[in-house]
Amino acid sequence: MRVYLPSTLPLLAAAHAAREAGPAPLAAHAVTPALREWYAGGDLEELEYAALTAAARASLRLLAADPSAPRRRVVLAAEVPDQSVSWARGDASLDGDDRSLVKITAPVPWKRLASGHVDDPAAVPDVTAAVGALPAADAGDEEALFTVDGAEGHDLLWYATQELQHLL
Repeated sequence: MRVYLPSTLPLLAAAHAAREAGPAPLAAHAVTPALREWYAGGDLEELEYAALTAAARASLRLLAADPSAPRRRVVLAAEVPDQSVSWARGDASLDGDDRSLVKITAPVPWKRLASGHVDDPAAVPDVTAAVGALPAADAGDEEALFTVDGAEGHDLLWYATQELQHLL
């Protein structure tokens, strides 16, 4: 199953050094039954893009938790065995009630990574503003929600796994 793991540049560096993303359980995003139901008109490519976008939003929260991390969203796409993935809706050990949220029950070996998706440095001001606006957005502030959504105006750049080391 293709999953999208939210990350940051420091977490990417740690995964690169350890040759795996972990420890488990890991929150990730994927094409789930709930996402298919919600996005009924979408083909597989559109559904995967929706899961990738949800992972990029989750990356904002990881950035908020690490003030020293460079303000660039990171998402790692991986192919993991179906038995390592469970639907996370209602799982108290993971944040969010997202339609695409899944739990990965084992570390993800580096060889299972398919690609990395990272913000261009030009996105840093908007990502920085989005991270700062998260608490107010969570409280329902419309202007803060607009600021958080502004980060999504930047497409993530695609990197082959052998190129990811150049970002570290």
